[in-house]
Amino acid sequence: MLIIPAENTINWKRPPWVTLGLMMASLLVFLFYQGGDSRKLELAVEQYLDAELHLLEAPAYEDYLQRQIRFEGEQSRVYELQRFQQLREANENVWLAVNLLLDREFYQYLLQNQDVIWASAERAYWQEQRSGIELNYLQKLSANQFGLVPADLSLHTLITYQFLHGGWGHIIGNLVFLFLLGFTVEKALGPGKFLLAYLICGALSGLVFTAFSTGSYVPLVGASGSISGLMGMYVAIYGLQKIRFFYFLGVYFNYFRAPAIAILPVWLGKEIYDYWFAGATGVAYMAHAGGLIAGAGLVWLLGKSWLQVREEFFEPEEEEQDARFTTGYAQAMASLGRMEFDLARRQFEALRGHYPDRRILLEHLYQLAKLRPDLPTYRDRAKELMNDALSRRQPEQMIAIWQEYLGKGERYQPLTAEDHNRVLFTSLKQQDLKAAEKAFARLSSTGDELLTTEACRLLAEEFEKRQMTPKARHYRQILNAGQFT
Repeated sequence: MLIIPAENTINWKRPPWVTLGLMMASLLVFLFYQGGDSRKLELAVEQYLDAELHLLEAPAYEDYLQRQIRFEGEQSRVYELQRFQQLREANENVWLAVNLLLDREFYQYLLQNQDVIWASAERAYWQEQRSGIELNYLQKLSANQFGLVPADLSLHTLITYQFLHGGWGHIIGNLVFLFLLGFTVEKALGPGKFLLAYLICGALSGLVFTAFSTGSYVPLVGASGSISGLMGMYVAIYGLQKIRFFYFLGVYFNYFRAPAIAILPVWLGKEIYDYWFAGATGVAYMAHAGGLIAGAGLVWLLGKSWLQVREEFFEPEEEEQDARFTTGYAQAMASLGRMEFDLARRQFEALRGHYPDRRILLEHLYQLAKLRPDLPTYRDRAKELMNDALSRRQPEQMIAIWQEYLGKGERYQPLTAEDHNRVLFTSLKQQDLKAAEKAFARLSSTGDELLTTEACRLLAEEFEKRQMTPKARHYRQILNAGQFT
C-alpha cells in the first residue's frame, strides 16, 4: 500500500528551482559518474575469473552463508545460499564472480579468516590477486568511494551518498517522490532553507542507519532518507490541518482527507515493521525512519525561528485568488449600484487588505472618499493615490489628483508642505511650469521657509534657463526679500 500527500499543485510561474536542481544533480551523477561503474566491474570480473579466484572463494562463501544462517540466525540468507549453489552447479561463473566481488561483508570475512580458510601458498596467491582487483577496480566503484559505509564513516559521505543510486528503478522512484514532496516544502521554507534542511535530513538519516548497522561494510546510497525527511517536514508543516492524500492499493487508487500529522506514525510504524520483519530486501528502512523523524523534528523544533514557514505558503494560488477577487469585486460594485456607499467602502477596504496591489480598489476608495471632502479620509486617499501614481511613473495623473484635491478638499484638510513640494518637483520634471507655480503658491502659504526657499530658487533657475526674464526676476526678488506668504 502506498500513501502520499497530494494537497498542492505546482505553480510553473514560480518553479521549484532547488528541487529541480537536486533532481538534475542526482540524474547527472547517475549518468556520467556512476555510468562508469559497469565497466570497472566488468574489468574486475574478467581479472577475477582469469586468476580463477572463484575456485578459492566459492567454497568459503558457502561456508560463510551457512554460518550466517546457523549461528547468526539470518534465515533470510537461506535463499541466497540456494541461489549461489544453483549458480555453481550451472557453472555461471560470471554471476558467481559478481556475487563474490560485491559482497563487502564477505570480503571482510575473508580478510579476517584467511589464515584458517587457506594454506599458506593459496593465501599468498589470493592476497596478491585479490588486493590488485580491490585497489584498481572495486574501491573505485561509486558506492565504495562516496557511499556511506557504517564501518568507515566520514563526514563527506553523509552528503555524497544522497546523490548516488543503485539502478534505474531506484533513481526514478526517488526522483518522482522528490518532485512530489520537494516543490511543496521548498515553497513553504524558501529555496535556501529547503536545500539545507534536505541535506541535514539526509545526513541524520545516514547517522540513524549507521547506528543500526554498526560495523557493516555494505555502502548506503540513495536519496530515500532525505526524501523521507521531506515527508516528515511536509506533515509537520501542515500539522493538524486536514489535507488530501493519494493512496494506491493493488490496482485500486483514490484520495482521502485526514489530519496531516496523523499519517506520520503510520509511515514511521511501517518502516520500523519492515526493518524487523521484511527480511533482506536491500532497503534501508531505518534510514527512512530516521529521515522521517529528522524532518518532522526540524520543523517542530525550529518552526518558529530558522525554519519558519513563509506566510505566502498558505495563500491561495493565483487562479484561486483571481476567482475570489472577482467575486468580492462584483459584490462591492453591486453595492455601489444600489448606492449603498458605506457598505461598498467596507467591501473595497476588505478586498484591499487581501489584494493591496490591485490599484482599482484604491481608485474606488478615493472616489467614495471624495463624496465627503470635509473628512480627513478624502485627504488620506488623495495622498495615497498621488504616491501610487508617482511609484507607477504616472506624474500627469499625480498632478491631476493634486489639482482636484485643491478644488474640493484643501479648504477642509490642507495638504502638507512636503505634499506640495513633491508636486512642484514633479511638475518641473514634466515641464509643467503652470502647475509648478501653483504648487509654489500653496507651498509658500504653509510657512515652511526651508522648503519654500529651495523651491523658489529652483523656479528662478528654471525660468532663467528658458530665458523667461520677467518670471525669473520675479522669483529672484522673492528669494532675496525672503517674503513668503
